[in-house]
Amino acid sequence: MEQAVFAFRISGKPVTCERYGFGHINKTYRIVTNWGYMYELQKINRHVFPDIPALMENVGAVTRYAAQRVRHPMEALRLVPTLEGKDWYQDENGECWRMYHHVENSICFQRPSSLTDFYESAKAFGSFQEMMAGFPAEQLHETIPNFHNTPVRYQQFHAALQADKLNRAQGVKKEIDFFLSREAGASLLVDLQAAGKLPLLVTHNDAMLNNVLFDRTSRKAVCVVDLDTVMPGLSLYDFGDSIRFGANKAAEDEQDAAKAGLDLDMYRAYLRGYLETCPSLTQEEVKHLPDGARIITLECGLRFLTDYLQGDVYFATARPEHNLDRCRTQIGLVQDMENQWDAMAASV
Repeated sequence: MEQAVFAFRISGKPVTCERYGFGHINKTYRIVTNWGYMYELQKINRHVFPDIPALMENVGAVTRYAAQRVRHPMEALRLVPTLEGKDWYQDENGECWRMYHHVENSICFQRPSSLTDFYESAKAFGSFQEMMAGFPAEQLHETIPNFHNTPVRYQQFHAALQADKLNRAQGVKKEIDFFLSREAGASLLVDLQAAGKLPLLVTHNDAMLNNVLFDRTSRKAVCVVDLDTVMPGLSLYDFGDSIRFGANKAAEDEQDAAKAGLDLDMYRAYLRGYLETCPSLTQEEVKHLPDGARIITLECGLRFLTDYLQGDVYFATARPEHNLDRCRTQIGLVQDMENQWDAMAASV
């Protein structure tokens, strides 16, 4: 790590280096120099992201494009170049590192504590979407191919169900039937994009509240972070993931699935913030925002169940049925969305 710190163009000499944040994928360290400057050094997880050059080409292109379109430098992440002028550094052990300028007086929330928090996060992701308008999305690499391709996720589910290598399918027939009964309509977003009705855009693809930095004093959203999954995609992916994570009455891994459900006030607050800051959305995109929320929630629940059937090989788990609990909260949220569908659609 010391080798990595000195590989970047920082102002002053580093005096402290401490672990920072709650990320589960990359390891982040806060660097403070004797001149009072602060930076975030990240060790990129090569197992999750095997093609680091492609990933960092995406991040570099997006951050530089964003920097040209913001009113204030703090409204977009800024990479610190290496001494050789590159966006990332590989040490002698093959580990890969990058560094960002610290966003001053910022804080991150794991759950929205108010409608205002969620509204502000919507403004952050809507602003990011608007900021990326005009960027040729097709030039970005797919760091995780078919990440939000719901039909492909169903193919993976069927393969896991067929293999059933841990004989778990017998105990989750109710959950399996739930997803099978909704398979026919699950390709809606992909089909609309293939038909040219939804534009291919630069999307974040992990648009959750905890990937937004807020001003510590005003609690206003400042910018979005964690750009590793920035790829070509649909605006409905980001909108849907935000609703799935932030407007559920239950935490993602709540063990009592009966607590899951859509907080319609949260949904409406997010919708208002997103539409206010992203006026470039087409009528077709706006019309299908509720579909984005339902299908991405369905897809995520399907992924949790697939991983459970496979033996919990992708998502980190802390207990034997952790993925099954996650799956059930998504099922509960989808069911409540379907129950409140008229209200969701009328809010658009």
